Amino acid sequence: MITLSHQGGTILRKLQTAFPQADLFVHRCAEPSGDFIAFDKIFVLTKKIFTQYDGLIYVCPCGVVVRALEGNLRHKSKDPGVVVVDAGARYAVSLLGGHEGGANSLAVKVANVLDAEPVLSTTTEAVKNLTVGVGCRRNAAADDIADAVVEALKRVGRSTLEVRFIASADVKRYEKGLREAAEQLRIPLRFITSDEIRNSSGDFAHSEFVQQKVNLPAVAEPAALLSGRRSKLILPKTIINHITVAIAEENSSL
Repeated sequence: MITLSHQGGTILRKLQTAFPQADLFVHRCAEPSGDFIAFDKIFVLTKKIFTQYDGLIYVCPCGVVVRALEGNLRHKSKDPGVVVVDAGARYAVSLLGGHEGGANSLAVKVANVLDAEPVLSTTTEAVKNLTVGVGCRRNAAADDIADAVVEALKRVGRSTLEVRFIASADVKRYEKGLREAAEQLRIPLRFITSDEIRNSSGDFAHSEFVQQKVNLPAVAEPAALLSGRRSKLILPKTIINHITVAIAEENSSL
């Protein structure tokens, strides 16, 4: 993970909780200390480390990263995945190696840690226009969750191949079954912050039960709506195998 600034260093520290084995590089002008590794020129550093890591996370402007990568690219099957985060930690951009390099999944993981928006522009991801919101009780089984998602999609005549994200509230961040279900289905898992759900003016049904359990007005419907753009529900919250599922479809027409 690489940054040029103090602010970027703070972001790297937060990311370190999810990537404890990562090496942290901070520009010397930011006066790095502790386990930060100081560097002088990002272009020189990038050339030096480009082939040493499976993934690179830059917290700096995209333009700087594009120039730093110049001359280092070999082949999409060999290059590491590159993700770029802005200094405000608003976006996690899959810049290079979306599929082969694993940058798409890395961008989603980074976004979940920072409560940022993952930006995936590879065509196979951009044309997917469904988001599936999931609410589940604690320790729900992965197979039950995966089966519920598949069944919900069947009910609206759609496929897992059309799903950009499975989404849930951040209070479900540590649910093992939810993570394993997303891995089984090979769909990225996004978490929407509780504050975003509470402050949302979206049209979704509120649940007294969910409010009492996790202090949220709902989970599945707002997660599905908020993980997409210009979205509407095509399947309101539906309980399948004790799992609550909702499906939203994005309108990508301009």
